[in-house]
Amino acid sequence: MDQQKVGQFLKKLRNEKTITQEQLAEMLGVSNRSISRWENGATMPDFDLLIQLAKFYDIEIGEILDGERRNENMDKQTEDTLLKIADYNNTEREFFSKRIFYAFIAGVIGMLIYMVIDILGLSDVQPYEVIVDVVLGFDLGILLTGALYSSKYSSKIRAFKMRLLKRNG
Repeated sequence: MDQQKVGQFLKKLRNEKTITQEQLAEMLGVSNRSISRWENGATMPDFDLLIQLAKFYDIEIGEILDGERRNENMDKQTEDTLLKIADYNNTEREFFSKRIFYAFIAGVIGMLIYMVIDILGLSDVQPYEVIVDVVLGFDLGILLTGALYSSKYSSKIRAFKMRLLKRNG
């Protein structure tokens, strides 16, 4: 906290209200010398006086301690940034959901192919035996991938991918 900055800010606020140090001192029940010390950055008001100053100037105590107003532009920029992050997050989640959905559909199709071959009794016939092995391997891979992505490890996997992208990009 920069006492000089706080003092200058308090002086600016008082001047905006077009009151003298004496008038402010009288309203707060302190000496005008105290007001002068605050505005010169020599001392700081007590906490109970900070509360009264904040109410009088219609600002937050944090703004007095920062020595500047929190402008609406800063709040708007922060809000815009958070909205962009939320949009990005939703886009990523949508993309991820579509990818999982397509993998699930491919897994179902693979299981249907396996069931048809098995029902027809062709799973031991040479060309179909390879197809059954590939389909079962594919389905097992999809199940493992789905389990990883739906578990607590999915966030770790995504974080690892993001680190790789940042390094390579």
